[in-house]
Amino acid sequence: MIENFKLYSQYYNLLYYDKDYPAEAAYIIELIQEYFPNAQNIIELGCGTGKHASVFAEKGFSVLGIELSEDMLNIARQNENNRLRFQKANISNFKVDQKFEIALSLFHVISYLTDNSSLIRTFQLVHESLYDGGLFIFDVWHTPAVVSQVPEERIKKLSNDQIQIIRRATPSIFSEENIVEVNYDIEVSSLKDPTQLSFKEIHPMRHFCKNEIDLLAYSTGFEILKSEEFLTKNVPSNLTWGVAYVLKKINS
Repeated sequence: MIENFKLYSQYYNLLYYDKDYPAEAAYIIELIQEYFPNAQNIIELGCGTGKHASVFAEKGFSVLGIELSEDMLNIARQNENNRLRFQKANISNFKVDQKFEIALSLFHVISYLTDNSSLIRTFQLVHESLYDGGLFIFDVWHTPAVVSQVPEERIKKLSNDQIQIIRRATPSIFSEENIVEVNYDIEVSSLKDPTQLSFKEIHPMRHFCKNEIDLLAYSTGFEILKSEEFLTKNVPSNLTWGVAYVLKKINS
């Protein structure tokens, strides 16, 4: 995978080509303006290739993106500027030399924290990184939807004028741990030459109900200001896979 970085990066670009980053960033900015209208700086945990971060920087925020994957950072750093920078680190073990008004973790990154120690440590580090009254905005998988709808095997096929992707997703459900392990088998083929790339990804995803987030927030010095369906602002239900939470730092 690392040896064929060009195909790998094209894979990610194509896989999420229909993801509306500007609309999602606008939604987050609305939340920021509602609860911290004068905020100017953001730390984003698990920023990936930096697409959200780039939009926030374009809107006038100073952004630090935290990302562990070197492959993702190689893409993100192509857009670094005086408002946008990136740092390689695990979101459960990062150090920063400044405080922020806003912490973000989007695209279900918090759901990747499947063990309690990593989850609590991440929230503690976010707390330490924020000014008093700062916001922590994130989205997670929603337990009522996972239990009601039950994840199933899916195949996704995509192509452009450069590559073709076939991705098979097979879920394994661990009910006692509130975890769904999504096993991806991925084939990426160049349409310009015989180059092919096959690899596997395992995405263990933890789902949460509001009571769990409330307890986690309380134990790490936050309070919940809002929870709603991500982007639509609807009241969460058993049809809601992604719920956004807005937390406020309440003590140092």
